[in-house]
Amino acid sequence: MHASPAVALRAEPIESDAPHRDEVVRALQERIRGMQRTRLDSRALPTHEALTGLLPGGALAAGGSYAVDGSTTLALGLAQGPSAAGAWCAIVGMPDLGIEAVAGLGLDLERVVLVPHPGEQWLSVVSALVDVVTVVIVRPPRRASGAAKLSDSAASKLSARLRQREGALVGIGDWPGADARLAVTASSWVGLGSGFGHLQARQVSVASSSKSWAGRPRSRRLWLPGPEQQVAVVEARNEGAARRLRSAVG
Repeated sequence: MHASPAVALRAEPIESDAPHRDEVVRALQERIRGMQRTRLDSRALPTHEALTGLLPGGALAAGGSYAVDGSTTLALGLAQGPSAAGAWCAIVGMPDLGIEAVAGLGLDLERVVLVPHPGEQWLSVVSALVDVVTVVIVRPPRRASGAAKLSDSAASKLSARLRQREGALVGIGDWPGADARLAVTASSWVGLGSGFGHLQARQVSVASSSKSWAGRPRSRRLWLPGPEQQVAVVEARNEGAARRLRSAVG
């Protein structure tokens, strides 16, 4: 198996050796600072064009935090635009995420940091990454009750750090104080017939809520992913293509 071009911190649970962890983080910081391009000129971080209608201002805000429920693909899609613009991205706490999925959504693997197993020091790891990357996608660990291990005060401290560094954070699940909350409310696959066929594409309904919209949530129907593994808005002609796919396998 070929080694992934993404920067990976995955050999041991990161909490097992604090001095080693600090050494790895410092080395990572130096590498990123030496490689990353000029900072983005705008305080807005353009995201995938299919997702702009689901975000206040049509983009990720530099210093903003976002919550995504029900779809890792949707969370990765939010990072696609900044990655295409040359920004570094980090993905924390998702050991089952395939690198092929990351690349398939258009993220530049040369500028992706993977921390699959941050352990109990996950908050320190995220804080360190916020200092050096533009977008951090994180799945916080869960308590026995099922609640995320993230307090309002910890989220506020991270938000202050994000504003200082002009980065953005996407939390999988709930995230206190999120600027917008996106959730998949309906999902259907195309390409699977009555016990046969191959899953070719998925249509989802995504709802988004934000305080800046004065209690009026927005929604959009998306291919996530589409027949060619792309993220796209479902338009009338796309609906027709979906019906033809269903007919072909049904």
